[in-house]
Amino acid sequence: MARPRKFDEQQVLDTARERFWSGGYAATRMEDIAEATGLGKGSLYGAFGGKQKLFHRVFDDYCDSVVEAVSLQLGGSDADAYARLSAHVYAVAAATAADTARRGCLLAKGAAELAEHDETVAKRARAAMESLQALLENDIAACQRNGDIAADADTGKLAALALAVLRGMEALGKAGASEETLTDIASAALAALPRTAP
Repeated sequence: MARPRKFDEQQVLDTARERFWSGGYAATRMEDIAEATGLGKGSLYGAFGGKQKLFHRVFDDYCDSVVEAVSLQLGGSDADAYARLSAHVYAVAAATAADTARRGCLLAKGAAELAEHDETVAKRARAAMESLQALLENDIAACQRNGDIAADADTGKLAALALAVLRGMEALGKAGASEETLTDIASAALAALPRTAP
């Protein structure tokens, strides 16, 4: 009969996420995570498998949390759709500027480091991006229904463009772009949307 675990699994996953996020996958050793959590390496391997499996678990949870957060930000009535979209774009600019450690997004960071060689990471990152684009497209369609964006605009293309701008802002922020620059990009992206005449 297996002995019950004597540690908080979520706390261990949170600690592992911080290690992977700060140092990257390659530079993070299981010894580092064991030391940070106070667990032995045997306990870590027994509970989560090896380093790759632990990262997959952390990466999957992170992707889920990003999609859920954006879903909450963009969900609501048609009447408020444009305000939600604007708030979301500016919020990404502000959060990126506030990331003084320049860690960036773990979704982007993990995909950039591992997707070429790790199909699990590649598939999960692709699925998360597709979900984010779908959320943006739904909100843009709501803007159209409310008369804020031109009815003949292609919602899929606008959502893809919006996602590219948001991801690009995060990359620029990681490279040290100022808050003013990021806010200007957010304003320009929103101004470029095909708004209906007042």
